[in-house]
Amino acid sequence: MLERIRIVLIGTSHPGNIGGTARAMHNMGLSDLALVAPRCEPLTADTVSRASGADHIVHGARTVESLEQAVGDATLVVGASARSRTLPWPMVTPRALGERLPAELASAEARVALVFGREDSGLTNAELQRCHAHVHIPTNPDFSSLNLAAAVQVLAYECRQAWLGQQEASGPAEAPPTQPLASHQELERYFEHLERTLVTIGFHDPATPRQLMARLRRFTLRARPESMELNILRGILTATEQQAERRE
Repeated sequence: MLERIRIVLIGTSHPGNIGGTARAMHNMGLSDLALVAPRCEPLTADTVSRASGADHIVHGARTVESLEQAVGDATLVVGASARSRTLPWPMVTPRALGERLPAELASAEARVALVFGREDSGLTNAELQRCHAHVHIPTNPDFSSLNLAAAVQVLAYECRQAWLGQQEASGPAEAPPTQPLASHQELERYFEHLERTLVTIGFHDPATPRQLMARLRRFTLRARPESMELNILRGILTATEQQAERRE
């Protein structure tokens, strides 16, 4: 289960935080690290020093330019968020996230990505809207600033606790779905298709969006559609586009 959990760091500015993240991951048995557009050289003497023997995780990390490249195969994407947003999104605690992981990863094709933002500004609204849910670490409100590697350590710990609980259980927490869940990449293609169709039929005006696509994203991601279900929806969109063309 732990092998199919990926830690994603976006725009990291200090190599020490990458090393500290690698150490936190190795402590808890995680090994899949992706770096999205880092603002520093990922592998430095500081990285190796902070990794304390876990620098092999940094050596094996994928460095990509976009969030989509880092989580394209993920069936559950969870973004770490420290502040409330104008549009409420499903929010979970680290403990609740850990408890749902055995069921989320019951299928061999399933992948979970835990996404962490920049040290100074976190994740953007656009990045958070590409996540199925947000996880918030309930820190002391009088001193809520949390080091990036420390935040990774908290979530990695809950991942390991979930894995240990699974080892102790007599059977799987939940039967795997009959069909694989849609991946992040499939969902993004669907959202692009949906927006294009809504513009074509005059239902959506990009100049005055009124958070329409953000709300549709939230609704769809909350539903956790299977790949087959998403294919059906895209078939409906294609038929809608064809009818609109005939009327024109």
